[in-house]
Amino acid sequence: MIRMIPALMMVLWMGVVVAASSPGEVLEAFLASARTLSADFVQQSIDETGHVSQQSRGRFYLKRPGKFRWTYQSPYRQEIVADGDKVWFYDPDLEQVTVKTVDSALGSAPALLLSGQLKLSQRFEIEDQGREGKRLWLKLKPKDEEDVFRYLRVEMEGGRLVSMELADHFGQLTRIRFSAMEINLPLDDDLFTFTPPPGVDVFEG
Repeated sequence: MIRMIPALMMVLWMGVVVAASSPGEVLEAFLASARTLSADFVQQSIDETGHVSQQSRGRFYLKRPGKFRWTYQSPYRQEIVADGDKVWFYDPDLEQVTVKTVDSALGSAPALLLSGQLKLSQRFEIEDQGREGKRLWLKLKPKDEEDVFRYLRVEMEGGRLVSMELADHFGQLTRIRFSAMEINLPLDDDLFTFTPPPGVDVFEG
């Protein structure tokens, strides 16, 4: 699960729909529009046979540039916190914390997207996969075959991120559906700091 989350972060900055003539321009507008974002989520991991192998629930918080907190509440607790420089992966059951730099945790393309320094067309082939009323679907395929995922499919409705689907190179699909989304509301910086609890093992990745 941890391996999939950093790559997902790139699309969580999407906010208000802005009229644009191409899918790439639509996504660029989304990435530029939301300074903060928070929502509840349901995440499903789906294996190559189509079986749902795991389902998780929680809430995430994001603040540009480069800060996020991804909180899993069930069936197991887990925290993934980025303060802009480091990413902290905390597993309370294992009493373990893994610390990585933002670049090593996110990979080059996600890190650049979060910073707003990269145009989507430089890294991805963007496909418009259809529109129906206020709903649209887009697919991003990395141009670099060494990227951490094969494709990312995004669903938007009425200017809000509704769901997304991430396929890796091992035949696993990760689907996330969002609700109770709030955009551009103040978020305290304390949300994006992490201090390891006493007694846990800390590993630098």
